[in-house]
Amino acid sequence: MYRGLEVGAVVPARDEEGAVGLVVRDLRALRGERGGPLLEDVVVCDNGSVDRTAAIAREAGARVVLERRRGYGAACLAGLRTLRGVDVVLFVDADRSIVAEEGILLLDAIADGADLVVGSRTLGRTEPGSLPGHQRLGNRFAAFLIRRLWGYPATDLGPFRAIRRTAVERLEMRDPTYGWTVEMQVKAIQAGLRVVEVPVSLRRRIGVSKIGGTLRGTLGAAWKIVATIAFLRLQGGLGRAETPAGALRARGPSGA
Repeated sequence: MYRGLEVGAVVPARDEEGAVGLVVRDLRALRGERGGPLLEDVVVCDNGSVDRTAAIAREAGARVVLERRRGYGAACLAGLRTLRGVDVVLFVDADRSIVAEEGILLLDAIADGADLVVGSRTLGRTEPGSLPGHQRLGNRFAAFLIRRLWGYPATDLGPFRAIRRTAVERLEMRDPTYGWTVEMQVKAIQAGLRVVEVPVSLRRRIGVSKIGGTLRGTLGAAWKIVATIAFLRLQGGLGRAETPAGALRARGPSGA
C-alpha cells in the first residue's frame, strides 16, 4: 500500500536469469508508508525463456505466469490478466536497468492525480552505454511524432511506468510486440487521460538486449513503433492529454 493505493508490478521477462531475481528482490524490498511491503503483488511473465528465468523469479518471491506467444506486449497483457486486484500497475523490465526505488516517483505522480506516468530516461540520468545511440535516436523520433501529431510534450517511450488499473482497462491494449509502450501513451492521450513524465535513472542492463542488442531487434522495434503511431493517427482522436501543472518538472534523479 502506498498513499492509499494498492500497487502491483508486472515484469515481462525472456531469458533474464542473470537479472530477474535481483529485480524481484529490489521490488519486494520497497516499503510503504508504515513499513510494510509497498507492493501487494509481483508477477513475472516468462515469455518462453529457455534458461532459469522462471525458477529464479519464483525463488526471489514473484508469482510467475507463462506466456508462450512471443512479444513484449503479449507478456505485459498476460501479466495484467494474472495480477491480483490492485489500484495501480507498475511495469518494470527484467534486466535491472531501472532503479526500483525510483518507482516511488511514479507512484507519487499517480497519487497526485495522474492516470499514466512514464519514467523518462531522457529527463533523468543515464549511465554511459545504457542507452545506445540508435535507441536514443529512435525514442527521440517517436517522441517527436507524438508531440507533432497530438500536442503532448513527450520525451521518451520509457518502459518503466505506472498506470491506474481502471485506466489500462479503459485503453483496451492490444499490441503484442514492440508497439505496446507507444500504444499505451497515444491511447491515453487520445482518451484525454492525465499523462505525466517524471525523470528516472537508467543503468546498463544485465545481459544482452533483445531490441538494442541486435540489428534485427532494433529495426523491428523501430518499424513497429512508427507503424503503431501511424495506425493510431489514422484511427483519429486528436484530444490532448490533461497534464497536471508542473508534473513534467517533477523532481527526480536529474535534479530537475
